[in-house]
Amino acid sequence: MKKFFGEFKKFITRGNVLDMAVGVIVGGAFTAIVNGVSNFVLKPLINWVLSLILGKDALSEMFTFLTRVETTDAVTGESVVDLANSIYIDWGSLINAIINFIITALVLFLIVKFINKVKEESADTLSKEDKAELKARGIKRSNTEAVQAYLVEKAEAKAKAEAEAAEAARLERLANPTTEDLLKEILAEMKKS
Repeated sequence: MKKFFGEFKKFITRGNVLDMAVGVIVGGAFTAIVNGVSNFVLKPLINWVLSLILGKDALSEMFTFLTRVETTDAVTGESVVDLANSIYIDWGSLINAIINFIITALVLFLIVKFINKVKEESADTLSKEDKAELKARGIKRSNTEAVQAYLVEKAEAKAKAEAEAAEAARLERLANPTTEDLLKEILAEMKKS
């Protein structure tokens, strides 16, 4: 039982699980905002435009009845459709769901685009050491050509240093061979004979 709770604790405290939980909570709040914009801003505007064209509150009255049940209104005595007992397709709700989807997709697209832009900018940022070196050399960060030349020079120097370190390690190993190196050398000599 202790092992189970230990594994559960490890699972729960992983970063991606916490990120997912935050995403679900923010997504729920975001859904309320999208529904609010759709139901209280866009849907009334669409209804208004459709009422100008068709002469009625079009989205709330867009039904295709499969089975129509009518009752008599107790107040006016008129025959009205009983939506609770009728079977119908509610086209207005479908259109509203499509509007919600489009709004959600648009906002998510804008959020992802913003995050990618921030990541690209942060990937291009210089370290404190790079900023200090550029300042010491009198290079302004707005001078992109000089900054790029510095970064290329730094990358070349790093590659050269790594190559020199690898060569020094190789020479050190040749000068002071390990037991494994000696055994490989003996095996190679035996194969030649």
